[in-house]
Amino acid sequence: MTDGLPARPEEVYASTIADLLAGVRRVAVGMLSPIPGAGALLARELSTQGGLPRTQVTILGSQAHNRFTNGGAELFDLAGRGRIDAFFLSGGQIDGAANINLVGTGDYPATPVRWSGSFGSAYLYFVVPRVILFRWEHSRRTLVDAVDFISAPGRSEAGVHRPGGPIALITNLCLFRWQKEAGRFLLQSLHPGHTLDEVRDQTGFDFDVPAVLPVTPSPDARRLALLRGPVAAQIAEVYPAFAQQVFGVSTPVS
Repeated sequence: MTDGLPARPEEVYASTIADLLAGVRRVAVGMLSPIPGAGALLARELSTQGGLPRTQVTILGSQAHNRFTNGGAELFDLAGRGRIDAFFLSGGQIDGAANINLVGTGDYPATPVRWSGSFGSAYLYFVVPRVILFRWEHSRRTLVDAVDFISAPGRSEAGVHRPGGPIALITNLCLFRWQKEAGRFLLQSLHPGHTLDEVRDQTGFDFDVPAVLPVTPSPDARRLALLRGPVAAQIAEVYPAFAQQVFGVSTPVS
């Protein structure tokens, strides 16, 4: 049942993420990532119903959807051995070269604003084949021309062994595709209700625009049923406040 309501913005984002994960066998989701988690769980539901190999989803911080027994250490180990196919990264700043900043603003180390720190972002950015960047505040203070500190670089010099890297950046306004050879983002689609002028006005870096710019597809009735049914119940276990706010699910299901 889809309860007759149109797709909520978070459902559009999750459905878009599921498309980016099509064909992925093993995806891991970090902490504080409810929308990527919902997108990964939707991808798993779609793979199961489509007769494809079941997508394995691990969400750090979850009890029901976490196959790791040693948290982040196991994630790094498996990623280094090529057993994590997709991951998600964000940052206080992301720039047009797909660099991310998780340290803070200003000249390091005298940063007036400090964030959580880089942790294992640079390592995972180098070894996971599909890294999806996300930022739910699309503004010139978050999507900048050049980050103040590079926690994880979007590109590497020639000759550097790097099987991993970015494939896309999704925000609350649009979806960008990463162009590896060009080293630039391409605006792939606008989310419903948003415009190219709005994206240009709120983006601090230059990007390419196709001749025909589509609107990000809203999830169809089948996807909405999955999102508002099994995905909502599953994500409530680790993100109950998010599940309540977006899906109206108040009882976590293990």
